[in-house]
Amino acid sequence: MPPRSNPTIRQRRLGAALRQLREQAGMSALDAAALLGVDRTRISNTEAGRFGISAARVRTLACNYRCPDAELVDALADMAQDHTKGWWEEYRGSLPAFFLDIAELEWHATRLRNALTSHIPGMLQTEDHARAIFELVIPELPADEVDIRVSQRLARRRILDREDPPAYDAIIHESALRMQFGGRKVARAQLDSLLEAGEREHITLRVIPFSAGGFVGAGQTILYACGPVARLDTVQLDTSHGSVFIDSEMQLANYRKLLDRMECSALDENASRKFIHEIAQQL
Repeated sequence: MPPRSNPTIRQRRLGAALRQLREQAGMSALDAAALLGVDRTRISNTEAGRFGISAARVRTLACNYRCPDAELVDALADMAQDHTKGWWEEYRGSLPAFFLDIAELEWHATRLRNALTSHIPGMLQTEDHARAIFELVIPELPADEVDIRVSQRLARRRILDREDPPAYDAIIHESALRMQFGGRKVARAQLDSLLEAGEREHITLRVIPFSAGGFVGAGQTILYACGPVARLDTVQLDTSHGSVFIDSEMQLANYRKLLDRMECSALDENASRKFIHEIAQQL
């Protein structure tokens, strides 16, 4: 079977975790290949997500790497044997791959932490609000491309509507709440929708007001997706050229601390709800 040309974020995450285990064991790719009776290229392609690997082989490698974390090994084995295709696959070939990677990352997360300065969280955007954002993309998108992006963004809400939704915690700066994408009517409807979402038990919304002044993480858009174990967490960052995904333990620890500090700058949940309502009433 030829290697995958475009491995998904989950496939790359599994490979990266296996590479980290090998490196922590002080073994080379050649050493790991000998354990499985394959060539070094197979190991390199597996660690890059270009080749799949069975759950049994994941356990064999972890045993020989002397990994003491049974929960991590079980989680990696589960990832290896999960071949189900998610709803986002219907958009493959129609949208840039990172749109699908974000949806896949969200779907498999056990908890999501989101922090935004100038935008409403994607999963909580109304159709009109999302359309207004995509119509401002440079270079300008064709109408059918806007339609596809709006459709995929709205579909991401499925994670919040399923029977076992992950806890979703969003920190939103006041500037995002006051940004009138699509005009006053669209902005008001967006804030009303946000208030409605905040009433759900698994969704927590907190606002950082202008009065908080400067704060750690200002200007960043951060999605922290918790995995089945902490070592499989992933951070997604927005850039002008697409998304960046981060999974090193040191960087993950830094972003956990950053989000904790941002929460300290935010209003509590009840005060945030009142704040959003006041802004909506001004529109």
